[in-house]
Amino acid sequence: MTHATETNAGHTDIRAGDWIDRYLPAAWRPYARLARLDRPIGTWLLLLPCWWSIALAAPAGGWPDLWLMALFGVGAVVLRGAGCTLNDILDRKLDARVERTKVRPLPSGQVTVKQAIGFLLAQLLLGLVILLQLNPFAVFLGAASLLLVAAYPLMKRITWWPQAFLGLTFNWGALLGWAAVRGDLGWQPVLLYVGGILWTLGYDTIYAHQDREDDAHVGIKSTALLFGNDSRRWVGGFYAGAFVCWLLALEPMGMFWAISVPLLVTGALMVMQVRGWDMNDPADSLATFRAARFVGMALLVAIIVGIISMPASPAGGGFAPGGHRGLPKPYMQQPMLQIADLAVTASRR
Repeated sequence: MTHATETNAGHTDIRAGDWIDRYLPAAWRPYARLARLDRPIGTWLLLLPCWWSIALAAPAGGWPDLWLMALFGVGAVVLRGAGCTLNDILDRKLDARVERTKVRPLPSGQVTVKQAIGFLLAQLLLGLVILLQLNPFAVFLGAASLLLVAAYPLMKRITWWPQAFLGLTFNWGALLGWAAVRGDLGWQPVLLYVGGILWTLGYDTIYAHQDREDDAHVGIKSTALLFGNDSRRWVGGFYAGAFVCWLLALEPMGMFWAISVPLLVTGALMVMQVRGWDMNDPADSLATFRAARFVGMALLVAIIVGIISMPASPAGGGFAPGGHRGLPKPYMQQPMLQIADLAVTASRR
């Protein structure tokens, strides 16, 4: 019944004696757990689509912008923490009724709702500071994602497809990363985004199988309950669709061996996870869900290898959709045409 970035440790999803208990002051610990700092898998799944598009938007023959990748890394930690905090605020009464989640900071009374809201606002403010480091178009696009972040926790109450809405939210970075580099959008980041949505539908359906009984008991909807024993077939279909979308996004780079190897690894990992998953074993569902990050990492390697292996454009224009490199930006084309007209006119005199 809970967000796709949580874990399960027996009767509770909070592990006693972890680094939060060992190193953080007692007053800080509930807030660290609200932000899921002890469970980085969600941050990885949020961050990887950002890194895909930053890498894909890099100039041909060049490396991705490492500063942007670091900035998005910090942003992923903050935004994921804000989303989980909001999720726990809205779900506090439901969490109190479930053995696995009733010891969380809010239902257990370690923090009050007012304190959690204050922490949420602090995270959103920090996220705004990070977002304002980007270009205006990326700032607008990033701000628009807050609508998805705010709406997602409610979806499990009104639709059997909350995993699809999580996909819309968690993969927004596939659009934002490209926009941060290019200042626009193209069909390639859109394909990355669609593929990411299908990928999330798969791995979060796997995750949701941990909580089928709790979900049914408290009235929460999920694709795990919707698909039931057919979940493996559905997850396999989602993963196949995701892989096709990613292949189409990378196709203009060419399928030479250096990119084909990590792409084959990406596909092989997806097949292994679907075939090896025991949907009736909560521990195996959790392990398979966590392994999804390796799929995203393999795809990132494929994109980076493909971009740095491409011939650098003499004009420095980078890799453009359709394989056209070095073309001037649209806002430069009109002034260049005017200069050309002046040159032609001068030559006739």
